[in-house]
Amino acid sequence: MSSGTRRSRLQETFATNDPVALVTGSGAPRVGRVIAEELSRRGCHVVLHANTSTDEANEAAATWKERFGRRAAVVQGTLEDDEACDRIVDEAAACFGRLDILVNSAAIWTPTPLAEITGDEIRRYFQINSVASLLCARAAGRYMTSQPSGGCIINLGDWATVRPYADHAAYFPSKGAIEVMTRSLAVELGAMNFNLRVNCVQPGPVLLSDDVTEETVAELAQSTLVGRVGTPDDVAHAVSFLCENTFVTGVCLPVDGGRGIFAPDGLQLGRNTG
Repeated sequence: MSSGTRRSRLQETFATNDPVALVTGSGAPRVGRVIAEELSRRGCHVVLHANTSTDEANEAAATWKERFGRRAAVVQGTLEDDEACDRIVDEAAACFGRLDILVNSAAIWTPTPLAEITGDEIRRYFQINSVASLLCARAAGRYMTSQPSGGCIINLGDWATVRPYADHAAYFPSKGAIEVMTRSLAVELGAMNFNLRVNCVQPGPVLLSDDVTEETVAELAQSTLVGRVGTPDDVAHAVSFLCENTFVTGVCLPVDGGRGIFAPDGLQLGRNTG
């Protein structure tokens, strides 16, 4: 960036022309990748994290500067390994000499009937979806607390932890922990550096699998107040807002089109009964 180019809001927030963001689970072209792209557009150098999708991550990183005018790097590791969480963050910080943003986007979810869930499966859900997020945040905090401009950590939760649906009895508890973790980390890390903020985004239906029928899509759209299914861009915009706003911390923000508060059947019943 030339000296005459105006800084973006994110660059102003972190008092540098070269803020650095690490986004876990951003190797494959899913929500994490879209978040990484949005942060790049807003002026960040981005470190993509992948476990098995390293080829896709490296292919994306190779085109980053041409596409967004910012550089990208790739780190690899399984979040099932506690030590890998620290290593991933250390490598990300080493790539560009600092770390301003961590987005804990990596997660696993597979429908499993309650009767078939094993203890090992439950522990794996908590390890990847909860424990790894906490360990990565702690590691990132070591860098951010020492920076005058602090930093920002964004955890990805799930809107449906308050209205869980069937066949995800291991997934939802692991995501429910993210809400309390976010508040706890905001207090712990904010006490070390008041410029260090921790927040959470809780996506609603934003990235449906390819096998979802048009009928299901229509039903999901009707279950929201805005009448549509969301997009990964909706989540990425919310993440960027929380990174830029220095007066918001410890917040869990639903990005669900109002689905968490909307009860269409109840409203219809009210109309029928007068």
